[in-house]
Amino acid sequence: MSDSANSLVIDIPVELQLVKSVHSIGDLQFEGDLPASLFHLQLITGDIAEWHAQSDVIAVFHTNAGHVTLNDDAYNASRNISTGNPYKNLVADLTRRGAKIELCGATARVNGWANADLLPGVKINLDAMARTIQLVQQGFVKITE
Repeated sequence: MSDSANSLVIDIPVELQLVKSVHSIGDLQFEGDLPASLFHLQLITGDIAEWHAQSDVIAVFHTNAGHVTLNDDAYNASRNISTGNPYKNLVADLTRRGAKIELCGATARVNGWANADLLPGVKINLDAMARTIQLVQQGFVKITE
């Protein structure tokens, strides 16, 4: 096949001037070894930078994905391992790109996690459901991962 037969053509280009999204992440699904939700957040924050768009991107981790927000010691204790949080650099990169990272307060309570157990910059909200409703009512688009 020729190179042109293998090329990708974007038929519907998108460029936004404003992005307000809340990403509800309750479980990790993987693309290879990378959680799809983190990959998708990398994609949209990259697009936002390329578009020079205004943005408010919030990722709310809850339920079976809450451990992504933990520092190494808390991650090790929670997951019964000693390797540390493998997602910490990805979360730090998303924060540098302007994404806000939150942990569901209900998930934190059930697991016995406190603010000191979190990665730098992670905030705890009341609970994922109430926070998502609040943000949707403020005009955020809900993305479920």
